[in-house]
Amino acid sequence: MIILIVILALILVVGISIYNGLVGKKNQVENAFAGMDAMLKKRYDLIPNLVATVKQYASHEEGTLTKVTELRTKALAGGLSTDERIDLDNQISKAVGGIMVAVENYPELKANENFLQLQRSLNEVEEQISASRRSYNASVTSYNNAVEMFPSSVVAGMMNYKRRQVFEIPEMERENVDVGKLFGN
Repeated sequence: MIILIVILALILVVGISIYNGLVGKKNQVENAFAGMDAMLKKRYDLIPNLVATVKQYASHEEGTLTKVTELRTKALAGGLSTDERIDLDNQISKAVGGIMVAVENYPELKANENFLQLQRSLNEVEEQISASRRSYNASVTSYNNAVEMFPSSVVAGMMNYKRRQVFEIPEMERENVDVGKLFGN
């Protein structure tokens, strides 16, 4: 009888430990996503200043700047799923890259100190976003491992915890950049 009680107590302790570990990993994923989201918000707040400065000096890049503004507005509107927000973030990254290429095409833009400061700030934010993406992916990988590995997979199934998607760069952005093409050569 005592052995049965000890075995049941041990099973209960292991079950509680697995449950708490899964809840902790789920919360860590949510925290990492919130950190990435905060960096994206910082980027969205910075973009209007960048757009205003660039518009003043490069009216011929109006299409790219308008697209960045539209994407920012869509991002701030809310109601997007995690996957939609990641997709939107990818679109903004691509559009911001176009602005940076425009700066390379038009060196006179570089002379403006305000633009240089905004460009440095944007680069800093992009680095912070990259770091937060790595943190998010590490948290998601740890969570997914717990959800899929035995014995925690049994408890995860009872809790209806599902595998989460890691942040991935679109295939198009993995290709080598043809700088000559970017400059119209």
